[in-house]
Amino acid sequence: MATDRLQFHEMGLDDRLLKAVADLGWSQPTLIQEKAIPLALEGKDLLARARTGSGKTAAYAVPVIQRILASKQTVREQDVRALILVPTKELGHQVQAMMRELTAYCSRDVRVADVSGRADVSAQRPILMEKPDVVVGTPSRVLAHINAQNLVLHASLEMLVVDEADLLFSFGFEADLKNLLCHLPKIYQSFLMSATFSEDVQTLKELLLHNPVTLKLQGCLLPDASQLQQYTIKCEEEDKFLLIYTLLKLRLVQGKSLIFVSEVSRCYRLKLFLEQFSIPACVLNSELPVQSRCHIITQFNQGFYDYIIATDERSLADPAATQRPAGKGKKKKKAGNLQDKEYGVSRGVDFQNVANVINFDFPATVESYIHRVGRTARADNPGTALSFISHFQLALLKEVEEVLTGDNAESALKPYQFKMEAIEGFRYRCRVSAAGWMHALPLCIITENALKQTYDNPEELMWPWWDCFLMQDAMRSVTKQAVREARLKEIKQELLNSEKLKTYFEDNPRDLQLLRHDKDLHPAIIKAHLKNIPDYLIPEALRGLVNPLSDRMRRRREKSKVHGVTKRNFKNVQGKNPLRSFRYTKRKGTQK
Repeated sequence: MATDRLQFHEMGLDDRLLKAVADLGWSQPTLIQEKAIPLALEGKDLLARARTGSGKTAAYAVPVIQRILASKQTVREQDVRALILVPTKELGHQVQAMMRELTAYCSRDVRVADVSGRADVSAQRPILMEKPDVVVGTPSRVLAHINAQNLVLHASLEMLVVDEADLLFSFGFEADLKNLLCHLPKIYQSFLMSATFSEDVQTLKELLLHNPVTLKLQGCLLPDASQLQQYTIKCEEEDKFLLIYTLLKLRLVQGKSLIFVSEVSRCYRLKLFLEQFSIPACVLNSELPVQSRCHIITQFNQGFYDYIIATDERSLADPAATQRPAGKGKKKKKAGNLQDKEYGVSRGVDFQNVANVINFDFPATVESYIHRVGRTARADNPGTALSFISHFQLALLKEVEEVLTGDNAESALKPYQFKMEAIEGFRYRCRVSAAGWMHALPLCIITENALKQTYDNPEELMWPWWDCFLMQDAMRSVTKQAVREARLKEIKQELLNSEKLKTYFEDNPRDLQLLRHDKDLHPAIIKAHLKNIPDYLIPEALRGLVNPLSDRMRRRREKSKVHGVTKRNFKNVQGKNPLRSFRYTKRKGTQK
Protein backbone atom coordinates (compact mmCIF):
# COMPACT_ATOMS: atom_id res chain seq x y z
CA MET A 1 0.00 0.00 0.00
CA ALA A 2 1.37 3.43 -0.89
CA THR A 3 2.40 5.79 1.87
CA ASP A 4 3.11 9.52 1.95
CA ARG A 5 5.59 9.21 4.81
CA LEU A 6 9.19 10.21 4.19
CA GLN A 7 11.55 7.23 4.02
CA PHE A 8 15.16 6.96 5.18
CA HIS A 9 16.54 6.75 1.63
CA GLU A 10 14.76 10.02 0.80
CA MET A 11 16.58 12.00 3.49
CA GLY A 12 19.91 12.25 1.70
CA LEU A 13 21.75 9.99 4.13
CA ASP A 14 25.13 8.37 3.51
CA ASP A 15 24.98 4.89 1.98
CA ARG A 16 26.90 3.42 4.92
CA LEU A 17 24.37 4.85 7.32
CA LEU A 18 21.47 3.53 5.23
CA LYS A 19 23.02 0.07 5.23
CA ALA A 20 23.30 0.11 9.04
CA VAL A 21 19.66 1.22 9.30
CA ALA A 22 18.64 -1.69 7.07
CA ASP A 23 20.60 -4.14 9.24
CA LEU A 24 18.67 -2.89 12.27
CA GLY A 25 15.44 -3.83 10.51
CA TRP A 26 13.99 -0.31 10.40
CA SER A 27 11.70 -0.48 7.38
CA GLN A 28 10.49 3.11 7.81
CA PRO A 29 11.13 5.96 10.27
CA THR A 30 8.91 6.62 13.25
CA LEU A 31 6.98 9.87 13.41
CA ILE A 32 9.61 11.66 15.50
CA GLN A 33 12.38 10.42 13.20
CA GLU A 34 10.50 11.48 10.07
CA LYS A 35 10.03 15.03 11.39
CA ALA A 36 13.28 15.59 13.31
CA ILE A 37 15.98 14.16 11.00
CA PRO A 38 15.36 16.49 7.98
CA LEU A 39 15.17 19.56 10.24
CA ALA A 40 18.36 18.57 12.04
CA LEU A 41 20.17 18.07 8.74
CA GLU A 42 19.16 21.62 7.80
CA GLY A 43 21.00 22.91 10.89
CA LYS A 44 17.91 23.76 12.96
CA ASP A 45 17.86 23.66 16.75
CA LEU A 46 15.22 21.20 17.94
CA LEU A 47 13.03 20.87 21.00
CA ALA A 48 11.27 17.54 20.56
CA ARG A 49 8.73 15.85 22.77
CA ALA A 50 7.60 12.33 22.08
CA ARG A 51 6.55 9.48 24.32
CA THR A 52 9.01 6.89 25.51
CA GLY A 53 9.76 4.13 23.02
CA SER A 54 9.03 6.35 19.99
CA GLY A 55 12.60 6.34 18.64
CA LYS A 56 13.97 9.62 20.01
CA THR A 57 17.54 8.28 20.28
CA ALA A 58 17.78 7.52 16.56
CA ALA A 59 16.07 10.83 15.79
CA TYR A 60 19.19 12.70 16.91
CA ALA A 61 21.81 9.96 16.38
CA VAL A 62 21.22 9.70 12.62
CA PRO A 63 21.71 13.44 11.85
CA VAL A 64 24.72 13.63 14.19
CA ILE A 65 26.45 10.80 12.32
CA GLN A 66 25.45 12.21 8.93
CA ARG A 67 26.87 15.66 9.72
CA ILE A 68 30.14 14.17 10.96
CA LEU A 69 30.49 12.06 7.80
CA ALA A 70 29.82 15.13 5.68
CA SER A 71 32.37 17.26 7.54
CA LYS A 72 35.03 14.53 7.21
CA GLN A 73 34.99 15.07 3.43
CA THR A 74 36.39 18.59 3.82
CA VAL A 75 38.09 18.60 7.25
CA ARG A 76 40.57 15.82 7.98
CA GLU A 77 41.54 16.95 11.47
CA GLN A 78 40.32 14.63 14.22
CA ASP A 79 38.41 16.36 17.01
CA VAL A 80 35.32 16.16 19.24
CA ARG A 81 32.38 17.40 17.19
CA ALA A 82 29.33 16.18 19.11
CA LEU A 83 28.51 15.98 22.83
CA ILE A 84 25.55 13.94 24.07
CA LEU A 85 24.48 14.58 27.66
CA VAL A 86 22.40 11.98 29.48
CA PRO A 87 21.05 11.88 33.06
CA THR A 88 22.08 8.31 33.91
CA LYS A 89 24.98 5.97 33.27
CA GLU A 90 22.65 3.28 31.97
CA LEU A 91 21.29 5.61 29.32
CA GLY A 92 24.86 6.59 28.41
CA HIS A 93 25.71 2.98 27.66
CA GLN A 94 22.46 2.61 25.72
CA VAL A 95 23.21 5.65 23.54
CA GLN A 96 26.75 4.45 22.88
CA ALA A 97 25.43 1.04 21.81
CA MET A 98 22.95 2.68 19.42
CA MET A 99 25.65 4.93 17.95
CA ARG A 100 27.95 1.97 17.36
CA GLU A 101 25.21 0.03 15.60
CA LEU A 102 24.54 2.99 13.31
CA THR A 103 28.26 3.43 12.59
CA ALA A 104 28.87 -0.26 11.87
CA TYR A 105 30.05 0.53 8.31
CA CYS A 106 31.81 3.82 9.10
CA SER A 107 33.41 3.12 12.49
CA ARG A 108 36.80 4.40 11.27
CA ASP A 109 35.32 7.76 10.34
CA VAL A 110 32.98 8.18 13.33
CA ARG A 111 34.36 7.16 16.70
CA VAL A 112 32.17 7.18 19.81
CA ALA A 113 33.32 7.27 23.45
CA ASP A 114 31.15 6.83 26.54
CA VAL A 115 32.68 8.47 29.62
CA SER A 116 29.76 7.93 31.99
CA GLY A 117 30.57 4.43 33.16
CA ARG A 118 33.71 4.28 35.25
CA ALA A 119 34.38 5.93 38.58
CA ASP A 120 38.00 6.93 37.93
CA VAL A 121 38.35 9.97 35.65
CA SER A 122 42.05 9.34 35.03
CA ALA A 123 41.29 5.87 33.61
CA GLN A 124 39.33 7.51 30.77
CA ARG A 125 42.01 10.03 29.86
CA PRO A 126 43.62 7.82 27.14
CA ILE A 127 40.21 7.46 25.44
CA LEU A 128 39.64 11.21 25.29
CA MET A 129 43.20 11.96 24.22
CA GLU A 130 42.36 10.24 20.93
CA LYS A 131 39.66 12.91 20.41
CA PRO A 132 36.65 10.78 19.51
CA ASP A 133 34.06 12.36 17.22
CA VAL A 134 31.19 11.81 19.68
CA VAL A 135 31.40 11.93 23.49
CA VAL A 136 28.55 10.56 25.60
CA GLY A 137 28.32 11.21 29.34
CA THR A 138 26.52 12.76 32.27
CA PRO A 139 27.03 16.51 32.88
CA SER A 140 29.03 15.93 36.06
CA ARG A 141 31.39 13.44 34.39
CA VAL A 142 31.94 15.63 31.30
CA LEU A 143 32.65 18.65 33.52
CA ALA A 144 35.10 16.58 35.57
CA HIS A 145 37.02 15.71 32.39
CA ILE A 146 37.05 19.33 31.29
CA ASN A 147 38.43 20.44 34.66
CA ALA A 148 41.05 17.68 34.45
CA GLN A 149 41.96 18.97 30.95
CA ASN A 150 41.12 15.60 29.44
CA LEU A 151 38.50 17.19 27.17
CA VAL A 152 38.47 20.48 25.24
CA LEU A 153 35.24 21.57 23.58
CA HIS A 154 35.34 25.34 23.09
CA ALA A 155 37.03 25.17 19.67
CA SER A 156 35.66 22.09 17.91
CA LEU A 157 32.15 21.31 19.18
CA GLU A 158 29.47 21.54 16.50
CA MET A 159 26.49 19.71 18.04
CA LEU A 160 25.08 19.37 21.56
CA VAL A 161 22.39 16.84 22.42
CA VAL A 162 20.54 16.69 25.75
CA ASP A 163 18.64 13.41 26.03
CA GLU A 164 15.84 12.98 28.59
CA ALA A 165 16.17 16.70 29.28
CA ASP A 166 13.41 16.77 31.89
CA LEU A 167 15.50 14.51 34.16
CA LEU A 168 18.73 16.50 34.25
CA PHE A 169 17.64 18.97 36.92
CA SER A 170 15.85 16.34 38.98
CA PHE A 171 19.15 14.42 39.16
CA GLY A 172 20.89 17.51 40.52
CA PHE A 173 22.80 18.44 37.35
CA GLU A 174 21.63 22.06 37.20
CA ALA A 175 24.86 23.57 38.56
CA ASP A 176 27.08 21.19 36.54
CA LEU A 177 25.20 21.99 33.35
CA LYS A 178 25.48 25.74 33.81
CA ASN A 179 29.21 25.43 34.51
CA LEU A 180 29.59 23.20 31.47
CA LEU A 181 28.07 25.82 29.15
CA CYS A 182 30.95 28.16 29.93
CA HIS A 183 33.33 25.73 28.19
CA LEU A 184 31.29 25.43 24.98
CA PRO A 185 31.68 27.58 21.84
CA LYS A 186 29.28 30.43 21.18
CA ILE A 187 27.76 28.80 18.09
CA TYR A 188 26.65 25.19 17.94
CA GLN A 189 23.54 23.20 17.01
CA SER A 190 21.44 21.92 19.91
CA PHE A 191 18.87 19.15 20.33
CA LEU A 192 16.68 18.79 23.41
CA MET A 193 14.83 15.45 23.56
CA SER A 194 12.26 14.85 26.27
CA ALA A 195 9.13 12.85 27.04
CA THR A 196 7.51 15.85 28.80
CA PHE A 197 7.69 19.64 28.63
CA SER A 198 8.30 20.52 32.27
CA GLU A 199 9.51 23.80 33.77
CA ASP A 200 13.05 22.41 33.80
CA VAL A 201 12.86 21.80 30.05
CA GLN A 202 11.74 25.37 29.49
CA THR A 203 14.75 26.56 31.52
CA LEU A 204 17.07 24.42 29.40
CA LYS A 205 15.43 25.78 26.26
CA GLU A 206 16.42 29.32 27.22
CA LEU A 207 19.98 28.26 28.07
CA LEU A 208 20.78 26.07 25.07
CA LEU A 209 18.52 26.71 22.09
CA HIS A 210 18.49 29.50 19.51
CA ASN A 211 15.23 29.95 17.59
CA PRO A 212 14.36 26.24 17.90
CA VAL A 213 11.76 24.26 16.03
CA THR A 214 9.40 22.68 18.54
CA LEU A 215 8.10 19.21 17.76
CA LYS A 216 5.25 18.18 20.00
CA LEU A 217 4.33 14.76 18.69
CA GLN A 218 2.03 12.02 19.91
CA GLY A 219 -0.01 13.87 22.50
CA CYS A 220 -0.76 10.67 24.43
CA LEU A 221 1.82 10.04 27.13
CA LEU A 222 1.41 6.27 26.74
CA PRO A 223 0.23 4.01 23.90
CA ASP A 224 -3.51 3.55 23.51
CA ALA A 225 -5.52 0.62 24.81
CA SER A 226 -5.06 -1.38 21.60
CA GLN A 227 -1.32 -1.66 22.36
CA LEU A 228 -1.02 -1.19 26.13
CA GLN A 229 -3.38 -2.76 28.65
CA GLN A 230 -3.26 -1.13 32.11
CA TYR A 231 -4.75 -2.82 35.16
CA THR A 232 -4.93 -2.16 38.88
CA ILE A 233 -5.67 -4.47 41.77
CA LYS A 234 -6.35 -3.23 45.28
CA CYS A 235 -4.43 -5.14 47.94
CA GLU A 236 -2.49 -4.52 51.13
CA GLU A 237 1.08 -5.43 52.02
CA GLU A 238 0.66 -9.12 52.80
CA ASP A 239 -1.62 -9.68 49.81
CA LYS A 240 1.04 -8.17 47.51
CA PHE A 241 3.40 -11.06 48.21
CA LEU A 242 0.58 -13.57 47.92
CA LEU A 243 -0.47 -12.10 44.57
CA ILE A 244 2.98 -11.90 43.01
CA TYR A 245 3.70 -15.50 44.03
CA THR A 246 0.40 -16.72 42.59
CA LEU A 247 0.67 -14.74 39.36
CA LEU A 248 4.20 -15.95 38.61
CA LYS A 249 3.84 -19.53 39.82
CA LEU A 250 0.59 -20.16 37.97
CA ARG A 251 2.02 -18.42 34.89
CA LEU A 252 -0.82 -15.92 34.80
CA VAL A 253 1.89 -13.39 33.93
CA GLN A 254 3.82 -14.65 30.92
CA GLY A 255 6.80 -13.18 29.14
CA LYS A 256 9.64 -10.96 30.28
CA SER A 257 8.57 -8.74 33.16
CA LEU A 258 9.91 -5.75 35.09
CA ILE A 259 8.80 -5.64 38.73
CA PHE A 260 9.27 -2.19 40.27
CA VAL A 261 9.63 -1.65 44.02
CA SER A 262 10.20 1.51 46.02
CA GLU A 263 13.40 0.70 47.94
CA VAL A 264 16.62 -1.23 47.48
CA SER A 265 15.88 -3.43 50.49
CA ARG A 266 12.51 -4.32 48.98
CA CYS A 267 14.34 -5.71 45.93
CA TYR A 268 16.10 -8.31 48.04
CA ARG A 269 13.11 -9.03 50.26
CA LEU A 270 10.98 -9.85 47.23
CA LYS A 271 13.79 -11.84 45.61
CA LEU A 272 14.32 -13.93 48.75
CA PHE A 273 10.58 -14.48 49.07
CA LEU A 274 10.32 -15.78 45.49
CA GLU A 275 13.34 -18.00 46.05
CA GLN A 276 11.33 -19.94 48.63
CA PHE A 277 9.21 -21.21 45.73
CA SER A 278 12.01 -21.66 43.16
CA ILE A 279 11.06 -18.56 41.15
CA PRO A 280 14.36 -17.06 39.92
CA ALA A 281 14.69 -13.30 39.56
CA CYS A 282 17.55 -10.82 39.46
CA VAL A 283 17.72 -7.42 41.15
CA LEU A 284 18.69 -4.10 39.57
CA ASN A 285 19.37 -1.16 41.84
CA SER A 286 21.75 1.69 42.58
CA GLU A 287 24.03 -0.33 44.89
CA LEU A 288 25.30 -2.61 42.13
CA PRO A 289 28.33 -1.56 40.04
CA VAL A 290 27.42 0.13 36.79
CA GLN A 291 29.09 -2.57 34.67
CA SER A 292 27.04 -5.24 36.43
CA ARG A 293 23.85 -3.25 35.90
CA CYS A 294 24.55 -2.91 32.19
CA HIS A 295 25.39 -6.62 31.96
CA ILE A 296 22.10 -7.49 33.65
CA ILE A 297 20.19 -5.32 31.17
CA THR A 298 22.06 -6.88 28.24
CA GLN A 299 21.37 -10.44 29.36
CA PHE A 300 17.72 -9.60 30.07
CA ASN A 301 17.38 -8.31 26.51
CA GLN A 302 19.00 -11.50 25.23
CA GLY A 303 16.47 -13.67 27.07
CA PHE A 304 18.60 -15.00 29.93
CA TYR A 305 16.11 -13.77 32.56
CA ASP A 306 12.35 -13.53 32.73
CA TYR A 307 12.03 -11.30 35.79
CA ILE A 308 13.94 -8.22 36.97
CA ILE A 309 13.12 -6.64 40.33
CA ALA A 310 14.16 -3.01 40.01
CA THR A 311 14.05 0.33 41.75
CA ASP A 312 13.78 3.52 39.73
CA GLU A 313 15.40 6.93 40.10
CA ARG A 314 12.63 8.19 42.38
CA SER A 315 14.10 6.21 45.27
CA LEU A 316 17.25 8.33 44.94
CA ALA A 317 15.57 11.69 44.65
CA ASP A 318 14.91 11.68 48.40
CA PRO A 319 17.36 9.23 50.02
CA ALA A 320 16.06 10.09 53.47
CA ALA A 321 12.71 8.60 52.56
CA THR A 322 14.24 5.16 52.22
CA GLN A 323 16.41 5.28 55.34
CA ARG A 324 15.64 4.42 58.91
CA PRO A 325 14.38 7.05 61.33
CA ALA A 326 16.74 9.44 63.05
CA GLY A 327 18.85 8.08 65.85
CA LYS A 328 21.17 5.97 63.71
CA GLY A 329 22.93 8.71 61.84
CA LYS A 330 26.11 6.82 61.03
CA LYS A 331 24.31 3.89 59.46
CA LYS A 332 22.02 6.25 57.60
CA LYS A 333 24.93 8.12 56.08
CA LYS A 334 26.72 4.93 55.16
CA ALA A 335 23.66 3.48 53.45
CA GLY A 336 23.19 6.67 51.45
CA ASN A 337 26.75 6.56 50.16
CA LEU A 338 26.16 3.13 48.62
CA GLN A 339 23.65 4.52 46.16
CA ASP A 340 24.70 5.77 42.75
CA LYS A 341 23.31 9.25 42.11
CA GLU A 342 23.51 8.69 38.35
CA TYR A 343 21.43 5.50 38.39
CA GLY A 344 18.09 5.11 36.64
CA VAL A 345 16.31 2.27 34.85
CA SER A 346 12.76 3.51 34.42
CA ARG A 347 13.92 6.18 31.96
CA GLY A 348 15.92 5.90 28.77
CA VAL A 349 17.17 2.33 29.11
CA ASP A 350 15.94 0.25 26.18
CA PHE A 351 14.61 -2.93 27.75
CA GLN A 352 13.70 -5.04 24.75
CA ASN A 353 10.53 -7.10 24.35
CA VAL A 354 9.19 -6.40 27.85
CA ALA A 355 5.76 -8.00 27.99
CA ASN A 356 4.74 -6.79 31.46
CA VAL A 357 5.49 -4.04 33.94
CA ILE A 358 4.34 -4.80 37.49
CA ASN A 359 4.24 -1.96 40.00
CA PHE A 360 4.66 -4.02 43.15
CA ASP A 361 4.98 -0.67 44.95
CA PHE A 362 2.94 2.05 43.27
CA PRO A 363 5.13 5.00 42.19
CA ALA A 364 5.04 8.23 44.16
CA THR A 365 4.35 10.54 41.19
CA VAL A 366 2.45 10.50 37.93
CA GLU A 367 5.68 11.06 35.97
CA SER A 368 7.28 8.03 37.58
CA TYR A 369 4.28 5.90 36.65
CA ILE A 370 4.51 7.00 33.03
CA HIS A 371 8.24 6.30 32.87
CA ARG A 372 7.89 2.85 34.46
CA VAL A 373 5.02 1.73 32.25
CA GLY A 374 6.84 3.16 29.25
CA ARG A 375 9.30 0.27 29.46
CA THR A 376 6.68 -1.97 27.81
CA ALA A 377 4.58 -1.58 24.65
CA ARG A 378 7.52 0.03 22.86
CA ALA A 379 7.53 0.60 19.11
CA ASP A 380 4.72 -1.63 17.76
CA ASN A 381 4.92 -4.34 20.43
CA PRO A 382 1.99 -4.97 22.82
CA GLY A 383 2.39 -4.75 26.58
CA THR A 384 0.61 -4.98 29.91
CA ALA A 385 0.95 -2.93 33.10
CA LEU A 386 -0.35 -4.18 36.46
CA SER A 387 -0.24 -2.03 39.58
CA PHE A 388 -0.82 -3.10 43.19
CA ILE A 389 -2.72 -0.35 45.03
CA SER A 390 -2.91 0.05 48.81
CA HIS A 391 -5.75 1.95 50.44
CA PHE A 392 -3.58 5.01 51.15
CA GLN A 393 -2.60 5.26 47.46
CA LEU A 394 -6.11 5.66 46.10
CA ALA A 395 -5.74 9.45 45.82
CA LEU A 396 -2.56 9.04 43.77
CA LEU A 397 -4.27 6.46 41.57
CA LYS A 398 -7.05 8.93 40.88
CA GLU A 399 -4.47 11.56 39.91
CA VAL A 400 -2.78 9.15 37.50
CA GLU A 401 -6.12 8.26 35.91
CA GLU A 402 -7.00 11.93 35.42
CA VAL A 403 -3.69 12.65 33.67
CA LEU A 404 -3.79 9.58 31.44
CA THR A 405 -7.47 9.61 30.59
CA GLY A 406 -8.02 13.19 29.46
CA ASP A 407 -10.64 13.06 26.76
CA ASN A 408 -9.95 9.42 25.93
CA ALA A 409 -11.79 7.06 28.28
CA GLU A 410 -10.12 3.99 26.78
CA SER A 411 -6.74 4.88 28.25
CA ALA A 412 -7.99 4.63 31.84
CA LEU A 413 -6.64 1.98 34.18
CA LYS A 414 -9.01 -0.94 34.46
CA PRO A 415 -9.61 -3.15 37.52
CA TYR A 416 -7.92 -6.53 37.24
CA GLN A 417 -10.66 -9.14 37.44
CA PHE A 418 -9.08 -11.44 39.99
CA LYS A 419 -10.89 -13.36 42.72
CA MET A 420 -8.77 -13.31 45.86
CA GLU A 421 -10.85 -16.04 47.46
CA ALA A 422 -9.72 -18.44 44.73
CA ILE A 423 -6.13 -18.32 45.97
CA GLU A 424 -6.74 -18.39 49.70
CA GLY A 425 -5.18 -21.84 49.79
CA PHE A 426 -1.85 -20.32 48.78
CA ARG A 427 -1.85 -18.06 51.81
CA TYR A 428 -0.74 -20.99 53.99
CA ARG A 429 2.40 -21.20 51.93
CA CYS A 430 3.16 -17.53 52.38
CA ARG A 431 2.43 -17.13 56.05
CA VAL A 432 1.75 -19.64 58.86
CA SER A 433 1.71 -18.49 62.46
CA ALA A 434 3.90 -20.16 65.04
CA ALA A 435 0.84 -20.92 67.16
CA GLY A 436 -0.81 -22.72 64.26
CA TRP A 437 2.37 -24.78 63.78
CA MET A 438 2.42 -25.95 67.41
CA HIS A 439 -1.27 -26.82 67.47
CA ALA A 440 -1.13 -28.63 64.13
CA LEU A 441 2.04 -30.64 64.75
CA PRO A 442 0.50 -33.53 66.76
CA LEU A 443 -2.36 -33.91 64.28
CA CYS A 444 0.05 -33.96 61.33
CA ILE A 445 2.19 -36.66 62.95
CA ILE A 446 -0.82 -38.87 63.69
CA THR A 447 -2.20 -38.37 60.17
CA GLU A 448 1.13 -39.14 58.54
CA ASN A 449 1.53 -42.42 60.45
CA ALA A 450 -2.02 -43.48 59.59
CA LEU A 451 -1.53 -42.74 55.90
CA LYS A 452 1.76 -44.68 55.79
CA GLN A 453 0.05 -47.75 57.23
CA THR A 454 -2.84 -47.60 54.78
CA TYR A 455 -1.65 -46.34 51.39
CA ASP A 456 1.12 -47.33 49.02
CA ASN A 457 1.78 -43.69 48.02
CA PRO A 458 1.02 -41.66 51.14
CA GLU A 459 2.95 -38.61 49.95
CA GLU A 460 0.20 -37.66 47.51
CA LEU A 461 -2.44 -37.64 50.23
CA MET A 462 -0.19 -35.97 52.80
CA TRP A 463 -0.01 -32.79 50.72
CA PRO A 464 -3.23 -31.20 52.08
CA TRP A 465 -2.21 -31.79 55.71
CA TRP A 466 1.41 -30.76 55.57
CA ASP A 467 0.79 -27.93 53.16
CA CYS A 468 -1.69 -26.28 55.47
CA PHE A 469 0.28 -26.73 58.66
CA LEU A 470 3.91 -27.54 57.99
CA MET A 471 4.75 -25.39 54.98
CA GLN A 472 7.66 -23.12 55.59
CA ASP A 473 6.77 -19.61 56.70
CA ALA A 474 8.17 -17.88 53.62
CA MET A 475 7.38 -14.36 54.78
CA ARG A 476 8.86 -14.82 58.24
CA SER A 477 12.02 -16.43 56.89
CA VAL A 478 12.80 -13.27 54.91
CA THR A 479 14.00 -11.32 57.93
CA LYS A 480 15.88 -8.03 58.03
CA GLN A 481 19.06 -9.96 58.75
CA ALA A 482 18.46 -12.19 55.72
CA VAL A 483 17.90 -9.13 53.52
CA ARG A 484 21.07 -7.50 54.86
CA GLU A 485 23.13 -10.62 54.19
CA ALA A 486 21.68 -10.94 50.71
CA ARG A 487 22.57 -7.34 49.85
CA LEU A 488 26.14 -7.76 51.03
CA LYS A 489 26.57 -11.05 49.20
CA GLU A 490 25.17 -9.66 45.97
CA ILE A 491 27.37 -6.54 46.07
CA LYS A 492 30.53 -8.52 46.85
CA GLN A 493 29.83 -10.98 44.06
CA GLU A 494 29.13 -8.24 41.52
CA LEU A 495 32.24 -6.31 42.53
CA LEU A 496 34.29 -9.44 42.03
CA ASN A 497 32.78 -10.03 38.62
CA SER A 498 33.06 -6.45 37.41
CA GLU A 499 36.53 -5.54 38.69
CA LYS A 500 38.82 -8.50 39.36
CA LEU A 501 37.55 -10.57 36.44
CA LYS A 502 37.15 -7.72 33.98
CA THR A 503 40.31 -8.53 32.02
CA TYR A 504 39.50 -12.22 31.98
CA PHE A 505 35.99 -11.62 30.63
CA GLU A 506 37.37 -9.32 27.92
CA ASP A 507 39.52 -12.22 26.69
CA ASN A 508 36.77 -14.82 27.24
CA PRO A 509 33.43 -13.24 26.28
CA ARG A 510 31.65 -16.60 26.23
CA ASP A 511 32.36 -17.11 29.91
CA LEU A 512 30.76 -13.75 30.58
CA GLN A 513 27.55 -14.98 29.00
CA LEU A 514 27.52 -17.85 31.50
CA LEU A 515 27.57 -15.41 34.40
CA ARG A 516 24.00 -15.21 35.63
CA HIS A 517 22.59 -12.66 38.04
CA ASP A 518 19.42 -14.49 39.06
CA LYS A 519 21.08 -17.16 41.21
CA ASP A 520 19.70 -17.91 44.66
CA LEU A 521 21.24 -15.91 47.48
CA HIS A 522 20.32 -18.61 50.05
CA PRO A 523 20.37 -16.60 53.29
CA ALA A 524 17.03 -18.21 54.15
CA ILE A 525 16.24 -21.92 54.38
CA ILE A 526 14.51 -23.20 51.26
CA LYS A 527 12.25 -26.27 51.28
CA ALA A 528 12.51 -28.32 48.09
CA HIS A 529 8.85 -29.37 48.09
CA LEU A 530 7.70 -25.75 47.76
CA LYS A 531 8.87 -25.81 44.15
CA ASN A 532 5.76 -27.67 43.01
CA ILE A 533 2.11 -26.78 43.45
CA PRO A 534 -0.27 -29.55 44.53
CA ASP A 535 -3.35 -29.98 42.41
CA TYR A 536 -5.82 -29.20 45.17
CA LEU A 537 -4.49 -25.63 45.51
CA ILE A 538 -5.09 -24.64 41.89
CA PRO A 539 -8.42 -22.93 41.18
CA GLU A 540 -10.72 -25.07 39.05
CA ALA A 541 -10.69 -22.56 36.19
CA LEU A 542 -6.91 -22.94 35.87
CA ARG A 543 -6.42 -26.66 36.36
CA GLY A 544 -6.44 -27.28 32.64
CA LEU A 545 -3.67 -24.69 32.13
CA VAL A 546 -1.32 -25.47 34.99
CA ASN A 547 0.43 -28.79 35.54
CA PRO A 548 1.55 -28.78 39.16
CA LEU A 549 2.78 -32.33 39.50
CA SER A 550 6.45 -33.10 39.53
CA ASP A 551 7.86 -35.73 37.19
CA ARG A 552 8.18 -38.26 40.00
CA MET A 553 4.58 -37.92 41.11
CA ARG A 554 3.37 -38.01 37.52
CA ARG A 555 5.23 -41.26 36.89
CA ARG A 556 3.74 -42.78 40.03
CA ARG A 557 0.25 -42.01 38.85
CA GLU A 558 0.94 -43.46 35.41
CA LYS A 559 2.33 -46.70 36.89
CA SER A 560 -0.75 -47.13 39.06
CA LYS A 561 -2.91 -47.63 35.95
CA VAL A 562 -2.78 -51.07 34.27
CA HIS A 563 -4.80 -51.69 31.09
CA GLY A 564 -7.27 -49.00 31.97
CA VAL A 565 -7.98 -50.42 35.43
CA THR A 566 -6.97 -48.27 38.39
CA LYS A 567 -4.86 -50.12 40.92
CA ARG A 568 -6.04 -50.06 44.50
CA ASN A 569 -3.78 -47.79 46.52
CA PHE A 570 -4.57 -49.18 49.92
CA LYS A 571 -3.72 -52.32 51.84
CA ASN A 572 -6.49 -54.67 52.96
CA VAL A 573 -5.45 -54.76 56.58
CA GLN A 574 -8.51 -55.16 58.76
CA GLY A 575 -8.46 -53.45 62.11
CA LYS A 576 -5.32 -51.40 61.46
CA ASN A 577 -6.76 -48.54 59.46
CA PRO A 578 -7.85 -45.67 61.76
CA LEU A 579 -9.27 -43.72 58.80
CA ARG A 580 -11.81 -46.38 57.81
CA SER A 581 -15.27 -46.33 59.32
CA PHE A 582 -15.62 -48.40 62.50
CA ARG A 583 -17.26 -51.82 62.04
CA TYR A 584 -18.53 -53.86 64.95
CA THR A 585 -17.87 -57.61 64.66
CA LYS A 586 -19.32 -60.13 67.14
CA ARG A 587 -16.71 -62.40 68.62
CA LYS A 588 -17.27 -66.16 68.93
CA GLY A 589 -18.27 -67.42 72.31
CA THR A 590 -19.73 -64.09 73.47
CA GLN A 591 -23.31 -63.33 74.37
CA LYS A 592 -25.38 -60.35 73.39
